[in-house]
Amino acid sequence: MAETSIEWTDATWNPVAGCSIMSAGCTNCYAMRMSARLESMGLEKYRGLTRKSGGRAKWTGSIYLDEKALSVPDTWAKPRNVFVNSMSDLFHPDVPTDFIRKVWDTMARTSRHTYQILTKRPDRMAEILRHDFAVLPNVWLGTSVEDSRVLHRLDDLREVPAAIRFVSFEPLIGSVAKGSLRNIDWAIVGGESGPNARPIETAWIDEIFDMCSDTGAAFFFKQWGGRNKKASGRTYRQATWDQMPTLSM
Repeated sequence: MAETSIEWTDATWNPVAGCSIMSAGCTNCYAMRMSARLESMGLEKYRGLTRKSGGRAKWTGSIYLDEKALSVPDTWAKPRNVFVNSMSDLFHPDVPTDFIRKVWDTMARTSRHTYQILTKRPDRMAEILRHDFAVLPNVWLGTSVEDSRVLHRLDDLREVPAAIRFVSFEPLIGSVAKGSLRNIDWAIVGGESGPNARPIETAWIDEIFDMCSDTGAAFFFKQWGGRNKKASGRTYRQATWDQMPTLSM
């Protein structure tokens, strides 16, 4: 486990490492930079997962399945929110269904924790979980949507059997006004951060805020982002928005 500064969770757990660039939201992925850094520190788990291209770390598409990490949540006595695979995507096509089932078994066994799984591949998530996977009340399932080009992920997410469905609009790099949060419980909104951060517009945030108001989805504003995300802060409409979803099962 790693303690984390991510505002909407308490810790990260990475039974899988490595990924592939999927869409525009992946361009400045922090996990690519972090993976390269961890490899340079000698961590075998991250070896060969990135390569240098244009002076920046990029995913190679290689995936590392960390069997030893599967039992780590058993050792955490205190309940916590856990972001699963902050350094990968559990539903990457090269992660076998059998390994996903092992992750599921761990989460079922450690029901004191709440697990948050975020994917850019909700179509594969829906297809896999429809077959002999229990809906676990302590597992929240979400997808990332950065702009209107990937709004179809919201429809795919609605097909996922889940206790809680959520969407991360981060990095928000375009309008998502044509989307819908119907049957989605939680929206996280954030601007991109880091040296190459693309700008966010207030109007795009307003659109999501209104969607949440219309559907009853919880609204969490993570950050404005930019080169210095701490300086830009996370105040929106003169308030801090830390709403979390409520389990209705």
